[in-house]
Amino acid sequence: MNRRDISGLLIDLLAVLIFAAFGRASHEESVLGAPLTALPFWIGLGVGWWLVRSRSGRSPIEVGPGVTVWVTTLVLGMLLRVITGQGTALAFVVVATLVLGVLLVGWRLAQERTGFLPAAEPTHAPEPTPAATADDD
Repeated sequence: MNRRDISGLLIDLLAVLIFAAFGRASHEESVLGAPLTALPFWIGLGVGWWLVRSRSGRSPIEVGPGVTVWVTTLVLGMLLRVITGQGTALAFVVVATLVLGVLLVGWRLAQERTGFLPAAEPTHAPEPTPAATADDD
């Protein structure tokens, strides 16, 4: 994984943590529990990144593949919450769908327009240029 993708993954992980922290705060729960709340969604996020990389070979930081990451994050996160006995009320599913969509796809749209992530690294080494010799003068 190159620097650009690592930066994108870190942004995604932070976006999910922010979603969990704001959700907990809105229910007057301690934000210190946000990582535990985020965990099922982080697992879904990891699977989404893996799916994009293994199926298409594209970078998950692009907008199109980012939609796959968002949907996978949401669906697997909710399934894991059901399996572990956590809440999945309809209102929560709707809010999670919207907020995760804005956070996970939104930064990708901004990146596409502004290019705030580090430049992509070349996939192969550039051709060496011939060295100038003293005879050329």
